[in-house]
Amino acid sequence: MARGTLRIFLGAAPGAGTTYVALREARGLLAEGRDVVVGVAAVHGRHKTLQLLEGLNTVPPRLVQDAGGPRETELDVEAVLDRKPDVAVVDDFAHVNAPGSRNGRRWQDVEELLAAGIDVLSTLNVQQLASLKDVVAAITEGPPPVTVPDEVVRRADHIELVDISPALLRQRLADGKIHPRNMVDAALANEYRLGNLFALREIALIWLADRVDEGLAAYRQSQGITATWPARERVVVGLTGGPEDGVLIRRAARILSRVNGGELLAVHVRGTRARPETSEQALDVQRRLVTDLGGTCHTVSGDDPAQSLLEFARSVNATQIVIGASPGRLWSRILGMGAGPRIARESGDIDVHLVSQPQARHGLPRPAPAALSRARTTAGYILAVVFPILATAVLSLGPDLNLATQALVHLTAVLAVAFIGGLWPAVLAAVLGSLLLNYFETDPVGTFNISDPQNVFALLVFLGAAVAVSLVVGLSERQTREAVRARAEAATLADLARDALLADDTVAGFLDKARETFQVQSAGLYTRSGDRRTGWELQAFSGDAAPPSPDAATAMTDNVERADPQTALVLSGRTLTAGDRLLLTAHGAHLLLLRQHHALQRTLRSTTKLAEGNSVRTAILRAVSHDLRTPLAGIKLAVTALRRQNRRLPEEVQAEMLATIESYTERLDALISNLLDMSRISSGSAAPHTAPVTWRDAIEDALRGIPTERIRIELAANMPAVDADMGMLERVIANIVENALKYAPGSDVAIVGVSGVSNAADDAGTPFGELRIVDHGQGVPAAAVVEMFQPFQRLDDAPEGLGIGLGLAVAKGFTDAMGGELVPEPTPGGGLTMVIRLPLSTGRYIPSPRREAGTSTR
Repeated sequence: MARGTLRIFLGAAPGAGTTYVALREARGLLAEGRDVVVGVAAVHGRHKTLQLLEGLNTVPPRLVQDAGGPRETELDVEAVLDRKPDVAVVDDFAHVNAPGSRNGRRWQDVEELLAAGIDVLSTLNVQQLASLKDVVAAITEGPPPVTVPDEVVRRADHIELVDISPALLRQRLADGKIHPRNMVDAALANEYRLGNLFALREIALIWLADRVDEGLAAYRQSQGITATWPARERVVVGLTGGPEDGVLIRRAARILSRVNGGELLAVHVRGTRARPETSEQALDVQRRLVTDLGGTCHTVSGDDPAQSLLEFARSVNATQIVIGASPGRLWSRILGMGAGPRIARESGDIDVHLVSQPQARHGLPRPAPAALSRARTTAGYILAVVFPILATAVLSLGPDLNLATQALVHLTAVLAVAFIGGLWPAVLAAVLGSLLLNYFETDPVGTFNISDPQNVFALLVFLGAAVAVSLVVGLSERQTREAVRARAEAATLADLARDALLADDTVAGFLDKARETFQVQSAGLYTRSGDRRTGWELQAFSGDAAPPSPDAATAMTDNVERADPQTALVLSGRTLTAGDRLLLTAHGAHLLLLRQHHALQRTLRSTTKLAEGNSVRTAILRAVSHDLRTPLAGIKLAVTALRRQNRRLPEEVQAEMLATIESYTERLDALISNLLDMSRISSGSAAPHTAPVTWRDAIEDALRGIPTERIRIELAANMPAVDADMGMLERVIANIVENALKYAPGSDVAIVGVSGVSNAADDAGTPFGELRIVDHGQGVPAAAVVEMFQPFQRLDDAPEGLGIGLGLAVAKGFTDAMGGELVPEPTPGGGLTMVIRLPLSTGRYIPSPRREAGTSTR
């Protein structure tokens, strides 16, 4: 069956005429021959709206009642489904149904109608959209209205804006067409103020424009259209990670401030070759600035930044691009081959803004951060002066050394300086070495003049080789340090992942690990709802005190990692370095995955529980079809015989048949009780009401109706009370005793209780009280102990006359629900001992009014 279509008439405020337009559309469809019914229409006594209802078929509403009597009328979903019209009018899409209704919300009623192939006309006000709830409440200064999730509204096939000017809407209110006349003055002075209505109207137009834009993007993608359609102003900002990006972002925001409904998109092109001017820390700050200005951030990959930026701009149908006037290389600027001119040349119909910044006036890019420590650099500069002088002094002692040999010695000194101090000390050593060679070793000696052109060439080659070697050594040293740092970060993340998998897979354990890794005083997890206006809430923290919230931590932005818009990891105690900041980003991603893993685990547990409940229900149906028929058949046979031959049967036969009926009835009652108990356990509704209970009281009630000839009760006089639900504990004891009597037919069953505390305790150290039910039957093999507690299990495929195999399953379910344990143990000499352990009571026990029986034997 094809799904029905949903048309929503959207208004800026109550009274905009959405119900009137929906009914007018319904009458138009009726005139076209469509079968139209009205399920719900809130006319509020409006004369023109009532006129539209005339001639339309109406489904009478359903009266919903609760404990206090009639409450209100709601949409009769079942009646509409039975009627099966082509179109149904269901007013007020966001309405909350009365308790006892078929669904909690009216949009859920509409979903049922759509699934049945019925087209639906409905109405909605813009303040009833969940994403706009806080915005509208701030404008109107009124209580937040009932809302409906945006994704539900977006699924509508058609959304039509019912537009009305604020002045006309206020006139309708003043004429009494929206609220009763005694409420008009208050409404005009509050939520229907002219400014409020203008703001709500603009919000409705913008929200609907976003939906139209989504449809436009889907159409362009499906048709493969890459040309820019300037349907909406979109400004793309190219981020480089440099200090000038903040200027670009603010310039783009000023451009968008001149239009309404524009969109700001910031994009960073990440290439395979890292650029030294790119700062991840600066990028994070710039991304937060974009988010605060209402924009979105994106990252694309590509070795050609200009081409990648243009491809992204075309993919989002951008109208303008804002980039910095990058200084670039001198020949690039002269020939017009820089990224800015190229983007402007190839942008086509997209406007390009080249913004100059103070940083762009410098001819050279910012140098890369130093790879060596300050101590090593200082030592390098000192040795850059000492080594060339020392090499010259040593060479002066050697007889008749040629220039090539002396140059190689000085080159060795340059290499030593490069290994110790890096690039610039090595360059200094190379220049100083070449000057010393020129002064002391080349003719004429004692001057800086060179008579032989070959010596000039040799000195230039020496200087070039020394600088080249210095560059290679410095680059190698920097890459080595980066590799060491990357290896350390990878090892840290590997330890984090291993600890999460093998040890503490909790958020608290993760925060402890993060605090230890970064050596901070505290680490905290903050979350908030999907609305960015909602404040942050602390979910967990590690340390003596919680760190400040992300909004309050503006002075320590480097210590805040926003894993996603709703999740933030905050550290407090010291300011992180740039290397630590990269590691913190990885920790944020790991924290997000950890929370998603926990959510999946909860879903898996819920799904597993539903599957178990489904299997139990299936087994119950099998039990009803087999085991429950036996006592029913016996009862029916005996009753039929008594009715037909009552006068001809001897009294002893009649008594025997009545006894049979009674026996089968008791058996049927026990079977149904176990089935109901198992259903409660499988559905999770077995909630115990614990109170201090003595074993003796529970045993007395549990053994009522059970033959006691083979039962011995051996209870110590001073057994402590336990925390238990009296009804559940009675069922546990009764089921275990009945099971023992069935499967140990030639043995007595002993109920043994001793004074004192069980050796077992739970994880919190709570002591247990213990009761043992002992039989000397055939026992249970060790391999079958786990299966013994599964529903509908019988020992060795016992005949159906011994029950349906729910007794022990119910007993264990109730024991677990009360926070206890049910443990099977082999009885010495053969048989099975069931041990019931329950937490000892810490409350005051109130004796039962029943007579306290002493130790006895039954």
